[in-house]
Amino acid sequence: MKKIVVLSGAGISAESGIKTFRDSDGLWENYPVEEVATADSWYTYGRKALMLEFYNQRRRDLKTREPNLAHKIVAELEKNFQVTVATQNIDNLHERAGSTSIIHLHGELTKARGEYSDYYSATDIGYDDIVLGDKNSKGEQLRPHIVWFGEAVPELDKAARAVQQADILIVIGTSLAVYPAAGLIHYTSPGCEVYLVDPKDVASSAKFTHIKEKATVGMQKLKEMLVG
Repeated sequence: MKKIVVLSGAGISAESGIKTFRDSDGLWENYPVEEVATADSWYTYGRKALMLEFYNQRRRDLKTREPNLAHKIVAELEKNFQVTVATQNIDNLHERAGSTSIIHLHGELTKARGEYSDYYSATDIGYDDIVLGDKNSKGEQLRPHIVWFGEAVPELDKAARAVQQADILIVIGTSLAVYPAAGLIHYTSPGCEVYLVDPKDVASSAKFTHIKEKATVGMQKLKEMLVG
């Protein structure tokens, strides 16, 4: 059975109503990145309450969202291929659509961990809020299980190994100018087929088939190409 790696970004979840950070009407417009998405903001500048509320809002919003057709098609590909999803998204829409092998590069919104605990110590909190005073068994303040700017990406090596073994790489809703996506595409083997599903023009030295559509439409077309 051929191996597919799906590298997904904000564009696939945007059609479920989840705002992206980088678009003109996105989340950065209301929240400066340095205040809500950097390790320094939490550990050095003490903006913990602000950051907790920012991710609480994201979690509450996620609870109201549903996987879209693109998420569902990715899951359906498991009928014909061995599929690994490496996502830059922190939502759980791939899981809820039925995908069974998912690498979360930037963490998971529905998990939390102690602020000084190991990345892999995170536990599920569902859609509950985290507030100041919520602690783990070690007495550490709980923090969102998110990879912030300034932090290592623990799952990046695992994603790179998956890409190296892939027969087909599908990139959905993430620019090939933004890392880690831009770096992962260069781990493909010489015979790997690469497909990019994105409505925007993309400048990249990588060789790929560009399906210039939004995620839901593009994945329908790609499924026809791969499965018939």
